[in-house]
Amino acid sequence: MPDDALPLEISIHEVHALRQRDEAHLLLDCREQGEWDLVRIEGATLLPMSALVARHGELEPHRGRKLIVYCHVGGRSAQVAAWLRQQGYAQAQSMAGGIDAWADQVEPRMARY
Repeated sequence: MPDDALPLEISIHEVHALRQRDEAHLLLDCREQGEWDLVRIEGATLLPMSALVARHGELEPHRGRKLIVYCHVGGRSAQVAAWLRQQGYAQAQSMAGGIDAWADQVEPRMARY
């Protein structure tokens, strides 16, 4: 890994700070529609992991941007971030702990499942 490469995972606290600074990024939710309907992080874009291969072209305008991917607890988002990096999205990162950790530590009033 080059010295300037981003780690594959980013902490929820780092994501929260990035959002508070209004730093440019795309927050990508890779959960399924039913999970999205239950709860989501404001400002996120839904692109389910199950549709990623067919729809990843939708991300092309964001190729040079920071892409932060999240799911329920971090497993799917790690896979998606790794796949996106293989497609040339060098700034793709998985939010460690997913929306569950976000609800626990950042937005405690958020619904959990």
